[in-house]
Amino acid sequence: MRPILLQGHERSLTQIKFSHDGDLIFSTAKDQVACVWFYANGERLGTYHGHQGALWTVDVDATTTLLATGAADNTARLWDVKSGKCLKTWEFPTAVKRVEFSDDGTQLLAVTEKRMGYLGTIAVFDIKVDVEAEQSDTPRMTITCEESKATVAGWSYLGKYIIAGHEDGSISQYDSKTGEQLLNVLVHESDMQVNDLQWAPDRTYFISASKDKTAKLISARDLQILKTYPTDTPLNSACITPKKDFVILGGGQAAMDVTTTSSRQGKFEARFYHKVFEDEIGRVRGHFGPLNTVAVHPKGQGYASGGEDGYVRVHHFDKPYFDFMYEVEREHARR
Repeated sequence: MRPILLQGHERSLTQIKFSHDGDLIFSTAKDQVACVWFYANGERLGTYHGHQGALWTVDVDATTTLLATGAADNTARLWDVKSGKCLKTWEFPTAVKRVEFSDDGTQLLAVTEKRMGYLGTIAVFDIKVDVEAEQSDTPRMTITCEESKATVAGWSYLGKYIIAGHEDGSISQYDSKTGEQLLNVLVHESDMQVNDLQWAPDRTYFISASKDKTAKLISARDLQILKTYPTDTPLNSACITPKKDFVILGGGQAAMDVTTTSSRQGKFEARFYHKVFEDEIGRVRGHFGPLNTVAVHPKGQGYASGGEDGYVRVHHFDKPYFDFMYEVEREHARR
């Protein structure tokens, strides 16, 4: 599996997102620029300029018409994917750490930092999926996180719930119409922040990655923990692969903790686990620092990882990956 190395960012990566069809990859880093690349060959298609601070997050709608970004300059921005034009800027009192479109693209959530006397919030905007349209200036709804700030959030199936991961290791379920908190469950170890939350293709369950060195598969309906994937390193990101029953985890000790250990000890690999059996089945090396983000191709053809080293590595899965099966699965397939 020879990776394609994408060099376009000058600082560490923060998030990678595939377009709905999987032909484009969007990446953000701490260098104020969002990039878009062709998945097939890694060629850079363009950049989105306008933010004045580190970019934390990116998402693209299902039609690849609109792109949303959030940054340390206390703004979330909406872009025309094709032209790179900034269509809308929303100002907040603090940094925007996560943005995500609902499945149909008509809503966008933005998670803001808890800082300087401001509580963390999840703001929800109504979006018109049209580059010519006037977008609303104010959020339709704001959920204030009184207890522990939200670090990540996303939309469940049919946009029914907003699910948020918190700094204290808990995960909350909110009614997406009213913003009322329905459930709050301590899923990870107390005070071990949830760093990532990514969805299964049908959005009925998701995977969370935490500083407590575990990733968990969780049901969106009742926040039941379905599976747990333990590792020996803090996790920054995790995703669920379509087609095959695997999950991919990415992490590594932070740079300041690594000085005391050899680079091999830094554990900078993408780890593949079997989704059902919870076994680790393989690792892919390559980054020279912690993996900050992993994303999988929507049709399960490959994955991309972004590291503290400023590189995006794109992998196209080869035949052995698709052929790999447990004995149990083989027997099941024979039937």
